[in-house]
Amino acid sequence: MEQGKQIRLTSGEITQLCLQYMEDSASICSLSYFLEKAEDKEIKPIIEHALKLSQAHVQKINHIFTEEKYKVPYGFTVEEDVDLSAPRLYADSFVLTFIHQMAAIGLTTYATSLSFAVRSDITVYYKECLSETIELYEMSKDLLLSKGLYVRAPYLPNADEVEFVKKQGFLWDILGEKRPLIGSEVTNLYANIQRNALGSATLTGFSQVAQSKDVTSFILRCIEVAKKHISLFGEKLKESNMPIPMTWDADISKSTEYTFSDKLMMYYTASLIAISVGFYGASISQSPRADLGLMYNRLSVEIQKLSEDGANIMIKNKWLEQPPMALNRKDLAKENQK
Repeated sequence: MEQGKQIRLTSGEITQLCLQYMEDSASICSLSYFLEKAEDKEIKPIIEHALKLSQAHVQKINHIFTEEKYKVPYGFTVEEDVDLSAPRLYADSFVLTFIHQMAAIGLTTYATSLSFAVRSDITVYYKECLSETIELYEMSKDLLLSKGLYVRAPYLPNADEVEFVKKQGFLWDILGEKRPLIGSEVTNLYANIQRNALGSATLTGFSQVAQSKDVTSFILRCIEVAKKHISLFGEKLKESNMPIPMTWDADISKSTEYTFSDKLMMYYTASLIAISVGFYGASISQSPRADLGLMYNRLSVEIQKLSEDGANIMIKNKWLEQPPMALNRKDLAKENQK
């Protein structure tokens, strides 16, 4: 509402709200399960806090769409998409890292949503989401630090004086000896390894409890791709004598009992792929060394093809909700002639 008038939501506002509804309804399922299995008395309150945020977001978006007389996405529900009585699948330490990574991604997502917001109530809402996510990010980071679980990015030597680039080989020396990595390149390689390692561990748990052969096969393919990307990024770090971050495979239990619906796991898998595409794009823009840009471009194409295969599985099983889209004016014109 602005100045007493009902102002329609823009395409950007509707799209971001729909995306967030899907993400938070999925989070309610996973966080409810994590909370049910949590044993660590310090980690449990953070899971509970994250769950309450997702529940509040879903209620708020539901209210906005109801007032707008706009269809509310179907999303996910605890009743349909998770078995809270299933055995433990992930260790509490993994869950804490998972929440921290999701909060970090949420900071980017909510900042983007805020930049698309025009109506004052939507602007206020996303400012609140951003503030809440900053708090969750700090809470999870501080606990990871206190438990000695936080994985820091590598350090760089102190610079004694300002230097300027002296030759074009800083950018284009593809065939010759490569220059050492600069800070932004180290940061992105390290972060991309962490995200892929966490994603691989998440998908390993999914692969153990998936019901469909198609879903299991697809998730296993995604795990292999993630591990290959980790290896490639690691080699680039090793060339500059930089350390490689840890993985979380040891935090997965041996459970094979139904835990999450295949629909929910495919949604998360598709989301992880989409997140990688976005971060690889950002890495290209921050990596002046030509071989790194070529690598990220090649890997982006690879996972986009993987994403298409995943989408086909979701379409086949009627799991993929159609996002907000423009009207097909040609179809309307043809309909009018019947």
